[in-house]
Amino acid sequence: MRPLHRVNVLFDGAALPGELDMGGGALAFSATSCGHYFEHGDDISLAGVASADDYVGRLRDGYVMVDRAERRAAIVDGASALVDGQGAKLRVNEGLIDEITGLVEWPHALFGRIEDGFMSLPDEVLEASIRVHQKYLTTEDEDGRLTPGFVVVSNRLADAARDDVILAGNQRVLRARLADAEFFWQEDRQAPLAEALPRLADIVFYEGLGSVHDKAARLAQLAAHIAPAIAGCDGAAAGEAARLAKADLVSGMVGEFPELQGIMGGYYAEAGGAPAAVASAIRDHYRPQGPADGLPATPEGLAVSLADKIDSLVGFFGVGAKPTGSKDPFALRRAALGVIRIILESQTRLPLRPVLAASAAAYGFAAVDDDLLAFIRERLRVSLRDRDAGSGSSSIAHDVVAAALGDGMAEGSDDILFLAERADALAAFLGSDDGAGLVAGWRRAASILEAEEGKAKQSFAPATDPALFALPAETGLYEHLDSLSFSAKVLSRDELLSGMQALGTLRGPIDVFFDSVVVNDDDDKVRLNRLGLLAMVRDAMTRVADFTKLEG
Repeated sequence: MRPLHRVNVLFDGAALPGELDMGGGALAFSATSCGHYFEHGDDISLAGVASADDYVGRLRDGYVMVDRAERRAAIVDGASALVDGQGAKLRVNEGLIDEITGLVEWPHALFGRIEDGFMSLPDEVLEASIRVHQKYLTTEDEDGRLTPGFVVVSNRLADAARDDVILAGNQRVLRARLADAEFFWQEDRQAPLAEALPRLADIVFYEGLGSVHDKAARLAQLAAHIAPAIAGCDGAAAGEAARLAKADLVSGMVGEFPELQGIMGGYYAEAGGAPAAVASAIRDHYRPQGPADGLPATPEGLAVSLADKIDSLVGFFGVGAKPTGSKDPFALRRAALGVIRIILESQTRLPLRPVLAASAAAYGFAAVDDDLLAFIRERLRVSLRDRDAGSGSSSIAHDVVAAALGDGMAEGSDDILFLAERADALAAFLGSDDGAGLVAGWRRAASILEAEEGKAKQSFAPATDPALFALPAETGLYEHLDSLSFSAKVLSRDELLSGMQALGTLRGPIDVFFDSVVVNDDDDKVRLNRLGLLAMVRDAMTRVADFTKLEG
């Protein structure tokens, strides 16, 4: 956080007097501003400032670009022009450019070169050294491969002699950092990755959850347990990758560049002769690390990533370290969303209860925390509600998601893919004329039942006696309901679409029933029989979704 030196309050061309309470004192409003710290030492008078543009222009005269967008454009345009002149192109990293934009007042781009000897280092190592630690922009060729150039953004006016000094200093610092990286790269590959495993016992995963060595052993078991659910996954390779996934945490490279964990493990496994499936799974097992990050590239990577995230969720919930409000120090919401993304985007059918139970058993927990599955389901609600068209599916209204994931729907309640399919199918059904009309009929039936059950202080069973039917509309609705022949309390995945289509055909008989039949007949037997028929409508619809969650 930068200290606040001046506050300007301007109105109608004049600087207003006053002060800002700083808690430990007051900062008086000023009638002047200041220019660039090095390039313009004098104060800038704000007297007579006629507009915001006038203010911006006065500070520009002092070598300060007030407009963030202007500074950002100057960085990108200046860097791109330099790089284009070298036969390469700028590798645009939006986050880094935004960060640099906030660090400079008068950006001036300089092009430097990486010594050829360092270009044998993995691209990720070069990127970490250049971009993450030095905040330089990198360059690439037409095929997206890193090229031996970088751009440093100076906060000074252009001056050839001074530019040479600045560039030489930055190249010297970068050379030292890359030399360290090269040392670690050579040193870490001297021994097989598996030899690092015993040292993981010295790293505590979390109090009460053992060491990282313990976690690696759990991951090997859990990944092998998950593997059969993933198409094309080699269980042995997934288990071996999971066993080695954390070994690079004790490497010199990851000690210097923590952001390379997993990535370096993949390289080191490959260098040690591990199968490609094992090396790739190690490299990718932290993915996805956010909404913009892709999934692991292989089935084995999917299995190890799922195992890693589920192990963390079960462990932290098991010792009571759950997210609360806005606090989520162990990124468990991100882990749950990662599990959901992997399952949905890879179309993996993985009921979670047995997997969570297997993970809990590996910890020695008696049972899975009851809140964990609800937590994951809540993340699914958010994911379905907030997903964008780029995901290949449109978002679903929150009440439709709630209806599809209703608390009372035990069948498939731990099957993330099934729940998402139910939500998509329900959204499509409700968007049809039959679906919308059927919901209107259901609301009318539910309203009548609620009122009558309140009076009777009991629920009406979904049963009726056809012998008591007095009108064709009763018989028609009953026969239509009877023809549905749903096989379970809640429709299974295989029954879902056909069940919704079948429900859609109820619209006509329900409309005819309400147009022709007075439910509260004077004959009590007839009245109760008709209420039982409406209860059958309610029962049939709750097998598809919890329609009580729908709004409007």
